[in-house]
Amino acid sequence: MHPLIQGAILGLTLSALLGPALFTLLQTSIHRGVKSAIFLAFGIFLSDICVVYLALMGALQLINQKNNYIIVGIVGGSILIGFGLYTFYHKIHIDENNKAIEVRVAGPLTYVLKGYFLNIMNPFVWFFWISAMVGVSATFDDIHKVMIFFIGTLSTIFASDILKAFIANKIKAHLNVNILVRVNHAVGILLMIFGIFLIVRVFFR
Repeated sequence: MHPLIQGAILGLTLSALLGPALFTLLQTSIHRGVKSAIFLAFGIFLSDICVVYLALMGALQLINQKNNYIIVGIVGGSILIGFGLYTFYHKIHIDENNKAIEVRVAGPLTYVLKGYFLNIMNPFVWFFWISAMVGVSATFDDIHKVMIFFIGTLSTIFASDILKAFIANKIKAHLNVNILVRVNHAVGILLMIFGIFLIVRVFFR
């Protein structure tokens, strides 16, 4: 089977996994629109590219050092908790028809950076891609095949994230303000749980 197809299969598998980036992506699409969610997905995509590239360059030794792992875990977990608190307490404004409105929409760069740092500060993202790099490199004896494999994987994940953003935005019309508030609370709590888990996990590695 061609490495690109194998990579795409892995990408489809990963796109079904739940994580803080996915929850934030769906919440952004519902509250801020498809364009904002696509910029967020692009930031996630860029961070994955960076991690895969660093894994290819041998970042395994750096991230495997205990002190570095603890620092990354604490910082990453704290960022997730911060995003969670902001999302939980984010106020939804309504118009005279009791419909949710946005009084301020951040620029594209804000969402790209949010997606980038939300993903790249998750130590499990690093360990997954590094592990995948080790496994794929052992499977293919050609560096070009390895690169093609990950092009297929990352492209598929990015495409699936865009599709999720469109689907989430489509159901927005069927959500009232109370449901939107609950979505914010649920996503905020999940992000905080992920953050706390990351911080606790680094001390029991």
